[in-house]
Amino acid sequence: QVQLVESGGGLVQAGGSLRLSCAASGRTFSIYRMGWFRQAPEKGREFVATISWSGGNTYYADSVKGRFTISRDNAKNTVFLQMNSLKPEDTAVYYCAAKLGTSWTTRPGDYDYWGQGTQVTVSS
Repeated sequence: QVQLVESGGGLVQAGGSLRLSCAASGRTFSIYRMGWFRQAPEKGREFVATISWSGGNTYYADSVKGRFTISRDNAKNTVFLQMNSLKPEDTAVYYCAAKLGTSWTTRPGDYDYWGQGTQVTVSS
């Protein structure tokens, strides 16, 4: 099993920044890819960013390109999401996820483990 715990959410003004962290434990050696997703009220879970655990290859949703950066620290089994130039439409619960296997995907249903989520609220 893999356990994921997110932290770093909060309330910020539009244009501000937050850095989310996701600490992984358990069978972390089996992780191939990690990602960040978000879910706003009355909306489905939306892909934000993903990173391969070994190579560090990244991919972003168009809505966050140029503003968000995903990174990882393999020695600490931690993935980060640096969020800059935040907008009110970024308000959501942000979830960290881990995927086993080798395929690339942005679909939430293809990820195997999920954290509890952390709330990000951006005021105008």
